[in-house]
Amino acid sequence: MASNVSDPVIGLTSYLEPAKFGVWETEAVLLHRFYVDSVVAAGGIPVLLPPVSGAHERLVSTVDGLVLTGGADVEPARYGHEPHPATYTRPRRDAFEFGLFEAARAAGKPVLGVCRGLQVMSVALGGTLAQHLPESAGTTDHQPAPAVFGTSTISLKDGSRAAAILGTETKAHCYHHQAIDRLGTGLEAVGWAADGTIEAAEVPGEFTLGVQWHPEQDSADVRLFAALVAASKENR
Repeated sequence: MASNVSDPVIGLTSYLEPAKFGVWETEAVLLHRFYVDSVVAAGGIPVLLPPVSGAHERLVSTVDGLVLTGGADVEPARYGHEPHPATYTRPRRDAFEFGLFEAARAAGKPVLGVCRGLQVMSVALGGTLAQHLPESAGTTDHQPAPAVFGTSTISLKDGSRAAAILGTETKAHCYHHQAIDRLGTGLEAVGWAADGTIEAAEVPGEFTLGVQWHPEQDSADVRLFAALVAASKENR
C-alpha cells in the first residue's frame, strides 16, 4: 500500500533479544511483522521504537500514535509482588515503555496496548496482575501451548470505544498466561472472555485502549489499528 505525507506515523515498541539471521548471531531489535503489516494496512506509517533510550518525550513527539506491543511479563516488583516461577521479564523494556506511555498521555497521543501492552498500561496506572492463569483461573485456554494461540469470544461493553470499533462481540487470538487482577486507576474494563478474564480496558474520553488479545494476528481485520490511525490523524 502506497503512503503519502498525510498518513500518520505510528510508533511500535519492539523487542531487544538474541537473534540469528544470515551469518549473524547477535542481540537484535525486532518485532513480529504482523504488527507492521497491520499498521500499513490501516493506512499508517510504522516506525519501530527500540527499548534503548530514555528520551521518551522526544520519541513521542516524532510519532502521531503509539502501539505498546506484546512480549515478556511486566516485572512484578512494579506492582509490589514477588515473581511467580513462570514469570519472565525484561526490566529494560519495562522502563522504556512505562516512560513512553506516560509521555504519550501527557502529549495527548492515541495509545493502543496489545497483550503485554494492556498490562503495561494498567500497572503504570497502579494496577496489579494475576501472574499465572493456569493457577489463578484454572485454565490454559488463553495460552494452550508454546507458540499456539487460543481462540476466544470477547464480550465488549456497549457504549465503549472498543465496542464502537468492534461491536459488542468479537473473536480473538489470545496468547497470554497473565492478566489484569486489579485494574489501574482511570482505566475501565470494557471487554471480557467467557471465564471473566478482563480482555479490554480503556480510559473514557481519550484514545487510551488496551486489549489482552493479539489483533495483529488477523490480517483480515485491522479495525483496531485503523481506529488508532484515524485518531492519530485527527489528533495531529
